[in-house]
Amino acid sequence: MFRQKSFQDEKAKLYLVATPIGNLSEMTPRAIEILKSVDLIACEDTRTSGQLLKYFDIHNQLMSYQNFNEEKKAQEILALLEEGKNIALISDAGYPLLNDPGQKVVSLLANHGYSVVPISGANAMVNGLVASGLIAQPFTFIGFLPSNQSDARKKLEVYQKFPTTLVFYEAPHRIEKMLHTLLDVLGDRSMCLARELTKVHEEFIRGTISEVLEIAPTLKGEMVVIVEGYQEQEQPIDQSLIHQMVQEAVLQGMSTKDAIKKVSSQMKIAKNKVYQIVHGVEN
Repeated sequence: MFRQKSFQDEKAKLYLVATPIGNLSEMTPRAIEILKSVDLIACEDTRTSGQLLKYFDIHNQLMSYQNFNEEKKAQEILALLEEGKNIALISDAGYPLLNDPGQKVVSLLANHGYSVVPISGANAMVNGLVASGLIAQPFTFIGFLPSNQSDARKKLEVYQKFPTTLVFYEAPHRIEKMLHTLLDVLGDRSMCLARELTKVHEEFIRGTISEVLEIAPTLKGEMVVIVEGYQEQEQPIDQSLIHQMVQEAVLQGMSTKDAIKKVSSQMKIAKNKVYQIVHGVEN
């Protein structure tokens, strides 16, 4: 057992410093003070972080700490702390570790009895969640889904019946495909898309997944996607009604695939469940 008393020992420390997610005014005085006082700053991109430090007149040395070199750099940081040097870890925006590098060094240092001290600041996930209008807690933060469509579906299926609000990150060039995957796997749930958080074009788009999907191709900026959790069906699914609705849509000229998609949206039932009912596939 190791009890960390962050400010009651003389050993060197690792500071996890949150940085602004858009609006530089959200950089806290404490964060600036820590970044000026440490011996070295580990960061994702030295060019991006260099601009941030220049803005706040911080002149400390930078070390690249990224996913591809995390194992090696974690060992280097451990060695520096053993020499008595204090280190700060920052990401390009928001908190380290939350969809950003840092987990390996935090685990390593904690296991070696060094203090890991969080320095509060902005976070896109929390900003989006609390202003979404959906249930803020409990929630499950998932981050980015895999870029491969099959892998994305498999990961999402793990959370399909979680009753907690689900929170994702997404990039503008992938948002349309991502929302299609959400619709297919989760059904047409209520959601909120928060984009350009803390910036002049900050926007919250609230509606169902299918509604937001209609305007997805026009959206820009980094995004937080918040989706309501799984709700138990109060009544069992009326399979005969599902069959009837799909048949009616087909008679109106739709393909079976599009009819299933339409009924999925109308009934707020996952597309793969409607497919199973229509084609007689067992769960």
